[in-house]
Amino acid sequence: MMKSTPLQQYGVITANYWAFTLSDGALRMLVVLYFYQLGYTPLAIAMLFLFYELFGVVTNLVGGWLGARIGLNRTMQLGMALQIGALAMLLVDKSMLTVPWVMAAQALSGIAKDLNKMSAKSAIKLVVKEQQQGRLYQWVALLTGSKNALKGIGYFLGGLLLSLLSFQGAVWALIALVALGFVLSSILLGEDLGRSKFKPKFKDVFSKSAALNRLSLARLFLFASRDVWFVVALPVFFISQLGWQHQQVGGFMALWIIAYGVVQSMAPKFTRSNHYSVFKQAQRYSGLLALVSALLLLALVFIGNSSAQTWVLVLGLLLFGAVFAINSSLHSYLVVKLADRDAVSLDVGFYYMANASGRLIGTLLSGWLYQVSGLLACLACALMLQLATWWVSRHLSSREKSED
Repeated sequence: MMKSTPLQQYGVITANYWAFTLSDGALRMLVVLYFYQLGYTPLAIAMLFLFYELFGVVTNLVGGWLGARIGLNRTMQLGMALQIGALAMLLVDKSMLTVPWVMAAQALSGIAKDLNKMSAKSAIKLVVKEQQQGRLYQWVALLTGSKNALKGIGYFLGGLLLSLLSFQGAVWALIALVALGFVLSSILLGEDLGRSKFKPKFKDVFSKSAALNRLSLARLFLFASRDVWFVVALPVFFISQLGWQHQQVGGFMALWIIAYGVVQSMAPKFTRSNHYSVFKQAQRYSGLLALVSALLLLALVFIGNSSAQTWVLVLGLLLFGAVFAINSSLHSYLVVKLADRDAVSLDVGFYYMANASGRLIGTLLSGWLYQVSGLLACLACALMLQLATWWVSRHLSSREKSED
């Protein structure tokens, strides 16, 4: 392979991540829409994704260790291969698409997604020089933001493919997309990208950095606070209480994720400051997120069951999404900044294990709290988790890694 520039390597990583993300978003929407057509309830459909989140916790730990031993190009390719396998599992006859079978396919897809994400995020650290932290922040923000925008587009793609090609035809189209990314990364990515100079033992997957541990804990609380009301409670509330159609819910969620991704990619512009370090910015924006949630909760309590609920929720979600996106982008940059360059996948894998744990906790709480107490209880829980994020973020510092 000819030696490529850091920009070219970044381009390959990003293109691979884009191809995977489109397939991931489209697959999620395919499963939601198709199984709703088969008569599944929204809560039952949500449970199909339980293993998708659960296996992410383990995958990030094992994947980080594996990436350090065999190289990030190989873990990225392994993620693409597993996604092809997960999609292929859905090509069986409709009579075989039982809940356990689909949960197993989603588990495989969850493993694939976290291998791909860990590899892409870790690889950026290695294609940017140590002294170019401004570029590192911009590239991380662009990769993270474009991923979420494309996931939203993937929602649209899934619905479009289902209407044009049928379920099996749509799955074949997604297999072709992922296979293209697999071939691209196999040919163009550096063979030793991310391979550690030492052979890490499995115990090395647990971070020894106090700063990284605090950041990971903040990430866990942050993503649990989003998913505790966003994953199950909000879509079900839109349908059951506000009378939205399923197409309206899917379209709104897709547009929200696209807008969320756009804000993420622009985060460096919002957080550039001569007065506050990036660590202080993480604290400030986590506090602002808690304030937004508190105001939204109060507004919903005072307006009760009036027609204004829809507008309050939609406007509140837009503001929440913008502030959450900046929080997420700051965290994504900080983990790459704090990671040890010679064992970057170990540190990034540990961090995204915390991320996956937060998503899993939030998903389970979302279904349970909504069922027993409703949307307001979910939002109140989100507020408490955001206050925990803010408290942990107060203790983030650059003492272990010098500021740029």
